[in-house]
Amino acid sequence: MITSQLRVVLAEDSVVLRDGMVELLGARGCEVVATAGTGPELLAAVAEHRPDVAVVDVRMPPTHTDEGIRAAIEIRAGAPEVGILVFSQHVEAAWAGRLLAGGAAGVGYLLKERVARTSEFVDALRRVADGGTALDPEVVAQLMRGGQRGRVEALTPREREVVELMAQGHSNRSIAALLVVSERAVEKHVAAVFTKFDLPATDTDNRRVKAVLTYLAEKGD
Repeated sequence: MITSQLRVVLAEDSVVLRDGMVELLGARGCEVVATAGTGPELLAAVAEHRPDVAVVDVRMPPTHTDEGIRAAIEIRAGAPEVGILVFSQHVEAAWAGRLLAGGAAGVGYLLKERVARTSEFVDALRRVADGGTALDPEVVAQLMRGGQRGRVEALTPREREVVELMAQGHSNRSIAALLVVSERAVEKHVAAVFTKFDLPATDTDNRRVKAVLTYLAEKGD
């Protein structure tokens, strides 16, 4: 668990927004060890500093299409210990799916206009740096679009609610509070999801992450 000062690489091509975020994160106990305005600069900064987490915009120079998230996927492949928090105005469902394909642990995807408070953003940063997940509900919704039928169809409406909240990075306790049920009830729903997704307990596999990936993959195709 990340307990010391959070070390961050910030990739944002808007100088004004970038400088503002550096100031805000510094005030919240984070150390921005490097900033980047392009995908190559981001890759170089991560390679040099090995931060706890990289904050990445989807669209960066020169084409302003997908350079940022492409770089994020490259970081995941080469430095999986570095958390990735995509922070953008845009939902790129196909690229988000590829980013999550290697595992949901240590990945976040938030939309700029939907983050109401700096504290929410910093909480998400710390969760991702600790190996958790922080996905905006709109990102999850777009990943779920499509019509492939499979194991997801076997879930009850309540089980779908639970796994959807799991995909957003909520703990069992948080899910219980949001659904106004007991934590024990949530544990039963999670266990049912594991069973229906054919995810047996092992010493090495993270079933929670695999359940989220199964849900997003089957609903996102």
